[in-house]
Amino acid sequence: MMNRKKYTLTSYIAIISVASLVTFTSCKEEKEKEASVEDTKETTEKEFLTQPLVSHIYTADPSAHVFDGKIYIYPSHDIDAGIPENDNGDHFDMRDYHILSMDSIGGKVTDHGIALDIKDIPWAGRQLWAPDAAYKNGTYYLYFPVKDKDDVFRIGVATSKSPQGPFTPEKEPIKGSFSIDPAVFTDDDGTSYMYFGGIWGGQLQQWASGKFDANGSKTDLEDPNVPALSCKVVKLSNDMLQFDGPVQDVVINDSNGKPLLTSDHDRRFFEGSWMHKYNNKYYFTYSTGDTHYLAYATSDKPTGPFVYGGHFMNPVQGWTTHHSIVEINGKWYIFYHDTQLSGKTHLRNVKVTELTHNPDGSLELINP
Repeated sequence: MMNRKKYTLTSYIAIISVASLVTFTSCKEEKEKEASVEDTKETTEKEFLTQPLVSHIYTADPSAHVFDGKIYIYPSHDIDAGIPENDNGDHFDMRDYHILSMDSIGGKVTDHGIALDIKDIPWAGRQLWAPDAAYKNGTYYLYFPVKDKDDVFRIGVATSKSPQGPFTPEKEPIKGSFSIDPAVFTDDDGTSYMYFGGIWGGQLQQWASGKFDANGSKTDLEDPNVPALSCKVVKLSNDMLQFDGPVQDVVINDSNGKPLLTSDHDRRFFEGSWMHKYNNKYYFTYSTGDTHYLAYATSDKPTGPFVYGGHFMNPVQGWTTHHSIVEINGKWYIFYHDTQLSGKTHLRNVKVTELTHNPDGSLELINP
């Protein structure tokens, strides 16, 4: 009996020891696993120049403005609609806009919730793409592209008395509008211009004749030796609700005065235009799309013609690249997006970093 009790006690001690060892090993492995995850996260973050401004929703195409001393960002709101990826961009099936704000660069970001929903736009069909905003005469304006019920992109406008919305849309799209990516620039004399357009899924090439051709090219002019399709620019009416005058081409020439060609995918316009003014020069900036650069061209007039200047941002992670540029407290910043959070091209996150104008007027290249 005594031997049996001794054996049982010994076994019990052994079992406890093994259990303790297993528990210790398990905890150690769990801590090592957690440390590995943190190390991986830290390594991943170090691969990027900046970090996402928000992570609770997916955001893209950030149009930034300073209104009443506060920074407001008007982005697309990415969702996973379960649509397979294709060259028409059907997988970018956004349905509302959230407006973000911050008191300063690096400060807390506030999400003001849904400012405009596609269901509240009477003429809309699908796909609320990259918006922009403007302010004039006590009213804030939100400009947005969306496909109408015939699946043709038009540009609409909505108004609010607050920069954070909510916004009330006009009952019809802007007359004479088409394609995507509206960007509004107001010059020193108070005149406002809209720049818009995008090829491929943005349908700009299907308007080459002046009328929409549903059976037209799915990409560009399909002739590599002709001048590339141009972004469009038009003066806005005083009430900011309509076009005031003809839609013109934003012509981009090389240093020899020759227009960029369709074959010049590293330099020609694709989508995502923006305008800012610095030292009395107008900087037209845009995405080259399928080669994923941000490029710039300059002019002495807001309507051009413009002279190509070069790339100022290398490709981000993800297929698309879309930006805005704004001066804040004497410094210039670029707001842009990539796919750091999701790794998926249609689920993006907005970011910001400083932009440098060099003494010779060029823009310093950014490696995102």
